[in-house]
Amino acid sequence: MLRADESDADEAFVIELAGNLGLPVRTARIPVPPGNLENEARRSRYAFFDQVAAESRAGWIATAHTLDDQAETVLHRVIRGTGLQGLRGIDSGRPGSTVIRPLLEFRRSELREYLASIRQPFREDSSNADPRFTRNRIRSELMPLLETFNPQIAEVLNRLSKQASGLHDHAEAKTALILEGVELPRAGSVLVFDLEKLAALTEPQRRAVLRMAWQRESWPESGMTFAHWERLATIGTADFPGRVRTRKIGNVLQIQKS
Repeated sequence: MLRADESDADEAFVIELAGNLGLPVRTARIPVPPGNLENEARRSRYAFFDQVAAESRAGWIATAHTLDDQAETVLHRVIRGTGLQGLRGIDSGRPGSTVIRPLLEFRRSELREYLASIRQPFREDSSNADPRFTRNRIRSELMPLLETFNPQIAEVLNRLSKQASGLHDHAEAKTALILEGVELPRAGSVLVFDLEKLAALTEPQRRAVLRMAWQRESWPESGMTFAHWERLATIGTADFPGRVRTRKIGNVLQIQKS
């Protein structure tokens, strides 16, 4: 409901299209919670998808993200300052996840050409042209500029995301084993680590291990910059965004969210 009458027209279009194709359709109107508009809208949208999938016993949720979306996502994260994890871009679908993205290998132009070939109208979200959103400027300004250097830049960025994903999965498996070896039994809500074993790791290993523990606890990451993760890896006493505090006590490192 962010675009008033245009949103209503989108809903009417989907209902009519589903009817023409003989498909059941579910719609909902959900007020977006306060906060980052794009993030909160996405969270609300996927919560609705999960609800419908559960109620209809659907095994998969398929979204229409394209290769262009992947390229724009990778660039967006690079601009914001990402690491290997962010370079993975949009996940194509992994074991244990119900979300799949079967169009991730296709260019947006290919889909439009196909729709034109079968004379199928489509809707365009006008907010995609709003220059206030960084992603839109990447789409309308940066990608065309990069294509003057390499017309296949979208495909190049897609390959980069696949390579980063493979490396990340390999690193995650090794990190999980290291985490198991350095973590001690927790004390209630307090995570406890063997300080001597942590100190024996390389700085990148410590950063990866402590970040994995952080993510496992579902602690907020939005305020954590690379500098924060580096400070976390120094295994000293410090305060971090999200009211997380580390304490170096004797032979252990304690981490707790207040």
